[in-house]
Amino acid sequence: MRLKVSTPIHAPLKIVKDGFTRELFLSLNPPFPKVALKKFDGCKKGDIVAIELNFLLFRQMWVSEIIEESYEGDAWLFIDEGTELPFFLKTWHHTHRVVQNATATSIIHDEITFTTGTLLTDILLFPNLLLQFLYRKPKYRAFFRRPSTL
Repeated sequence: MRLKVSTPIHAPLKIVKDGFTRELFLSLNPPFPKVALKKFDGCKKGDIVAIELNFLLFRQMWVSEIIEESYEGDAWLFIDEGTELPFFLKTWHHTHRVVQNATATSIIHDEITFTTGTLLTDILLFPNLLLQFLYRKPKYRAFFRRPSTL
C-alpha cells in the first residue's frame, strides 16, 4: 500500500536538510503509541534509527536503516527501510524528499510503501498511518519556524 503526505515549509532546502535531527525526529512522534528512541545515527546511507513503541500492554521494536541519500540541486532525499518491524508490518519503505521552490521555500514529501501481509489489514492500517503523518504537518511547520533553525 502507498501513502504520500506533502508539507510546505517556509524555509530553504539547506535549513530543512540540516534540521533533520534527533530533536526533529522526537518532535514528530504522536501521543500514541509512546516512542522511546533507542538509536538515531542520522539520515545518511547506512545510518540506523531504532525505536521502541509502547502500546501499554506490549512493546514493539522498530529498526530502520537509511538505504539511500542524495542531495542534488534543489532536492534532497533519504530512504529508510524497516529491518525489524512491529508484528503488524511485513515491509516498510519511507522516502523523505525535500524539494526547494523558486521562492526559497521547501516542500517535505513523505512517501511510504508498506505491507502488513494481507490487503485487508493494509486497508485497515492505512487510516491510522495517514493520521500519524498528517500529525507531522504542523510539527514540521512549527519546528522550522523556530529562530534556532532559521
